[in-house]
Amino acid sequence: MASTIDPNRTLLDYGPQGTKGPFSNSDMDRLSEALTMSSWETGIDFSVYIGDLGQDRRAKLAELHRSFGASAPNTCLVAVSPNERVVEIGVGEIAAKRLPDRSCNLAVLAMTANFEGGDLVGGIVNGLRMLSDQAGHPHRV
Repeated sequence: MASTIDPNRTLLDYGPQGTKGPFSNSDMDRLSEALTMSSWETGIDFSVYIGDLGQDRRAKLAELHRSFGASAPNTCLVAVSPNERVVEIGVGEIAAKRLPDRSCNLAVLAMTANFEGGDLVGGIVNGLRMLSDQAGHPHRV
């Protein structure tokens, strides 16, 4: 996903050169692998947002989802706000044909069970696997 960084936003020391961050290298590897495998296995573009969603979480989710541009219809965005104790899943029109609301709701329930046990990364990985399993492999013509 391409995005423009707000010049007024405080940048943190995350990433390859960073020394701080909420996740260990192992956590980042697990998240990266889960995202890569989910997208590769299904043909759906999976993405995860971790951060505050604000009072109007649906509007924020829609805003984040639109940021995917032309690929938004085939994108599944898992948005997790640990501080607000909220999980939202936004699915584009094409991806929704293979990821109905019921499947997304079950994935949210599974994730929150992990979150309650203090395992944020495990919950996200578990949710991505469930969504990937539900979507299955893309139909080839």
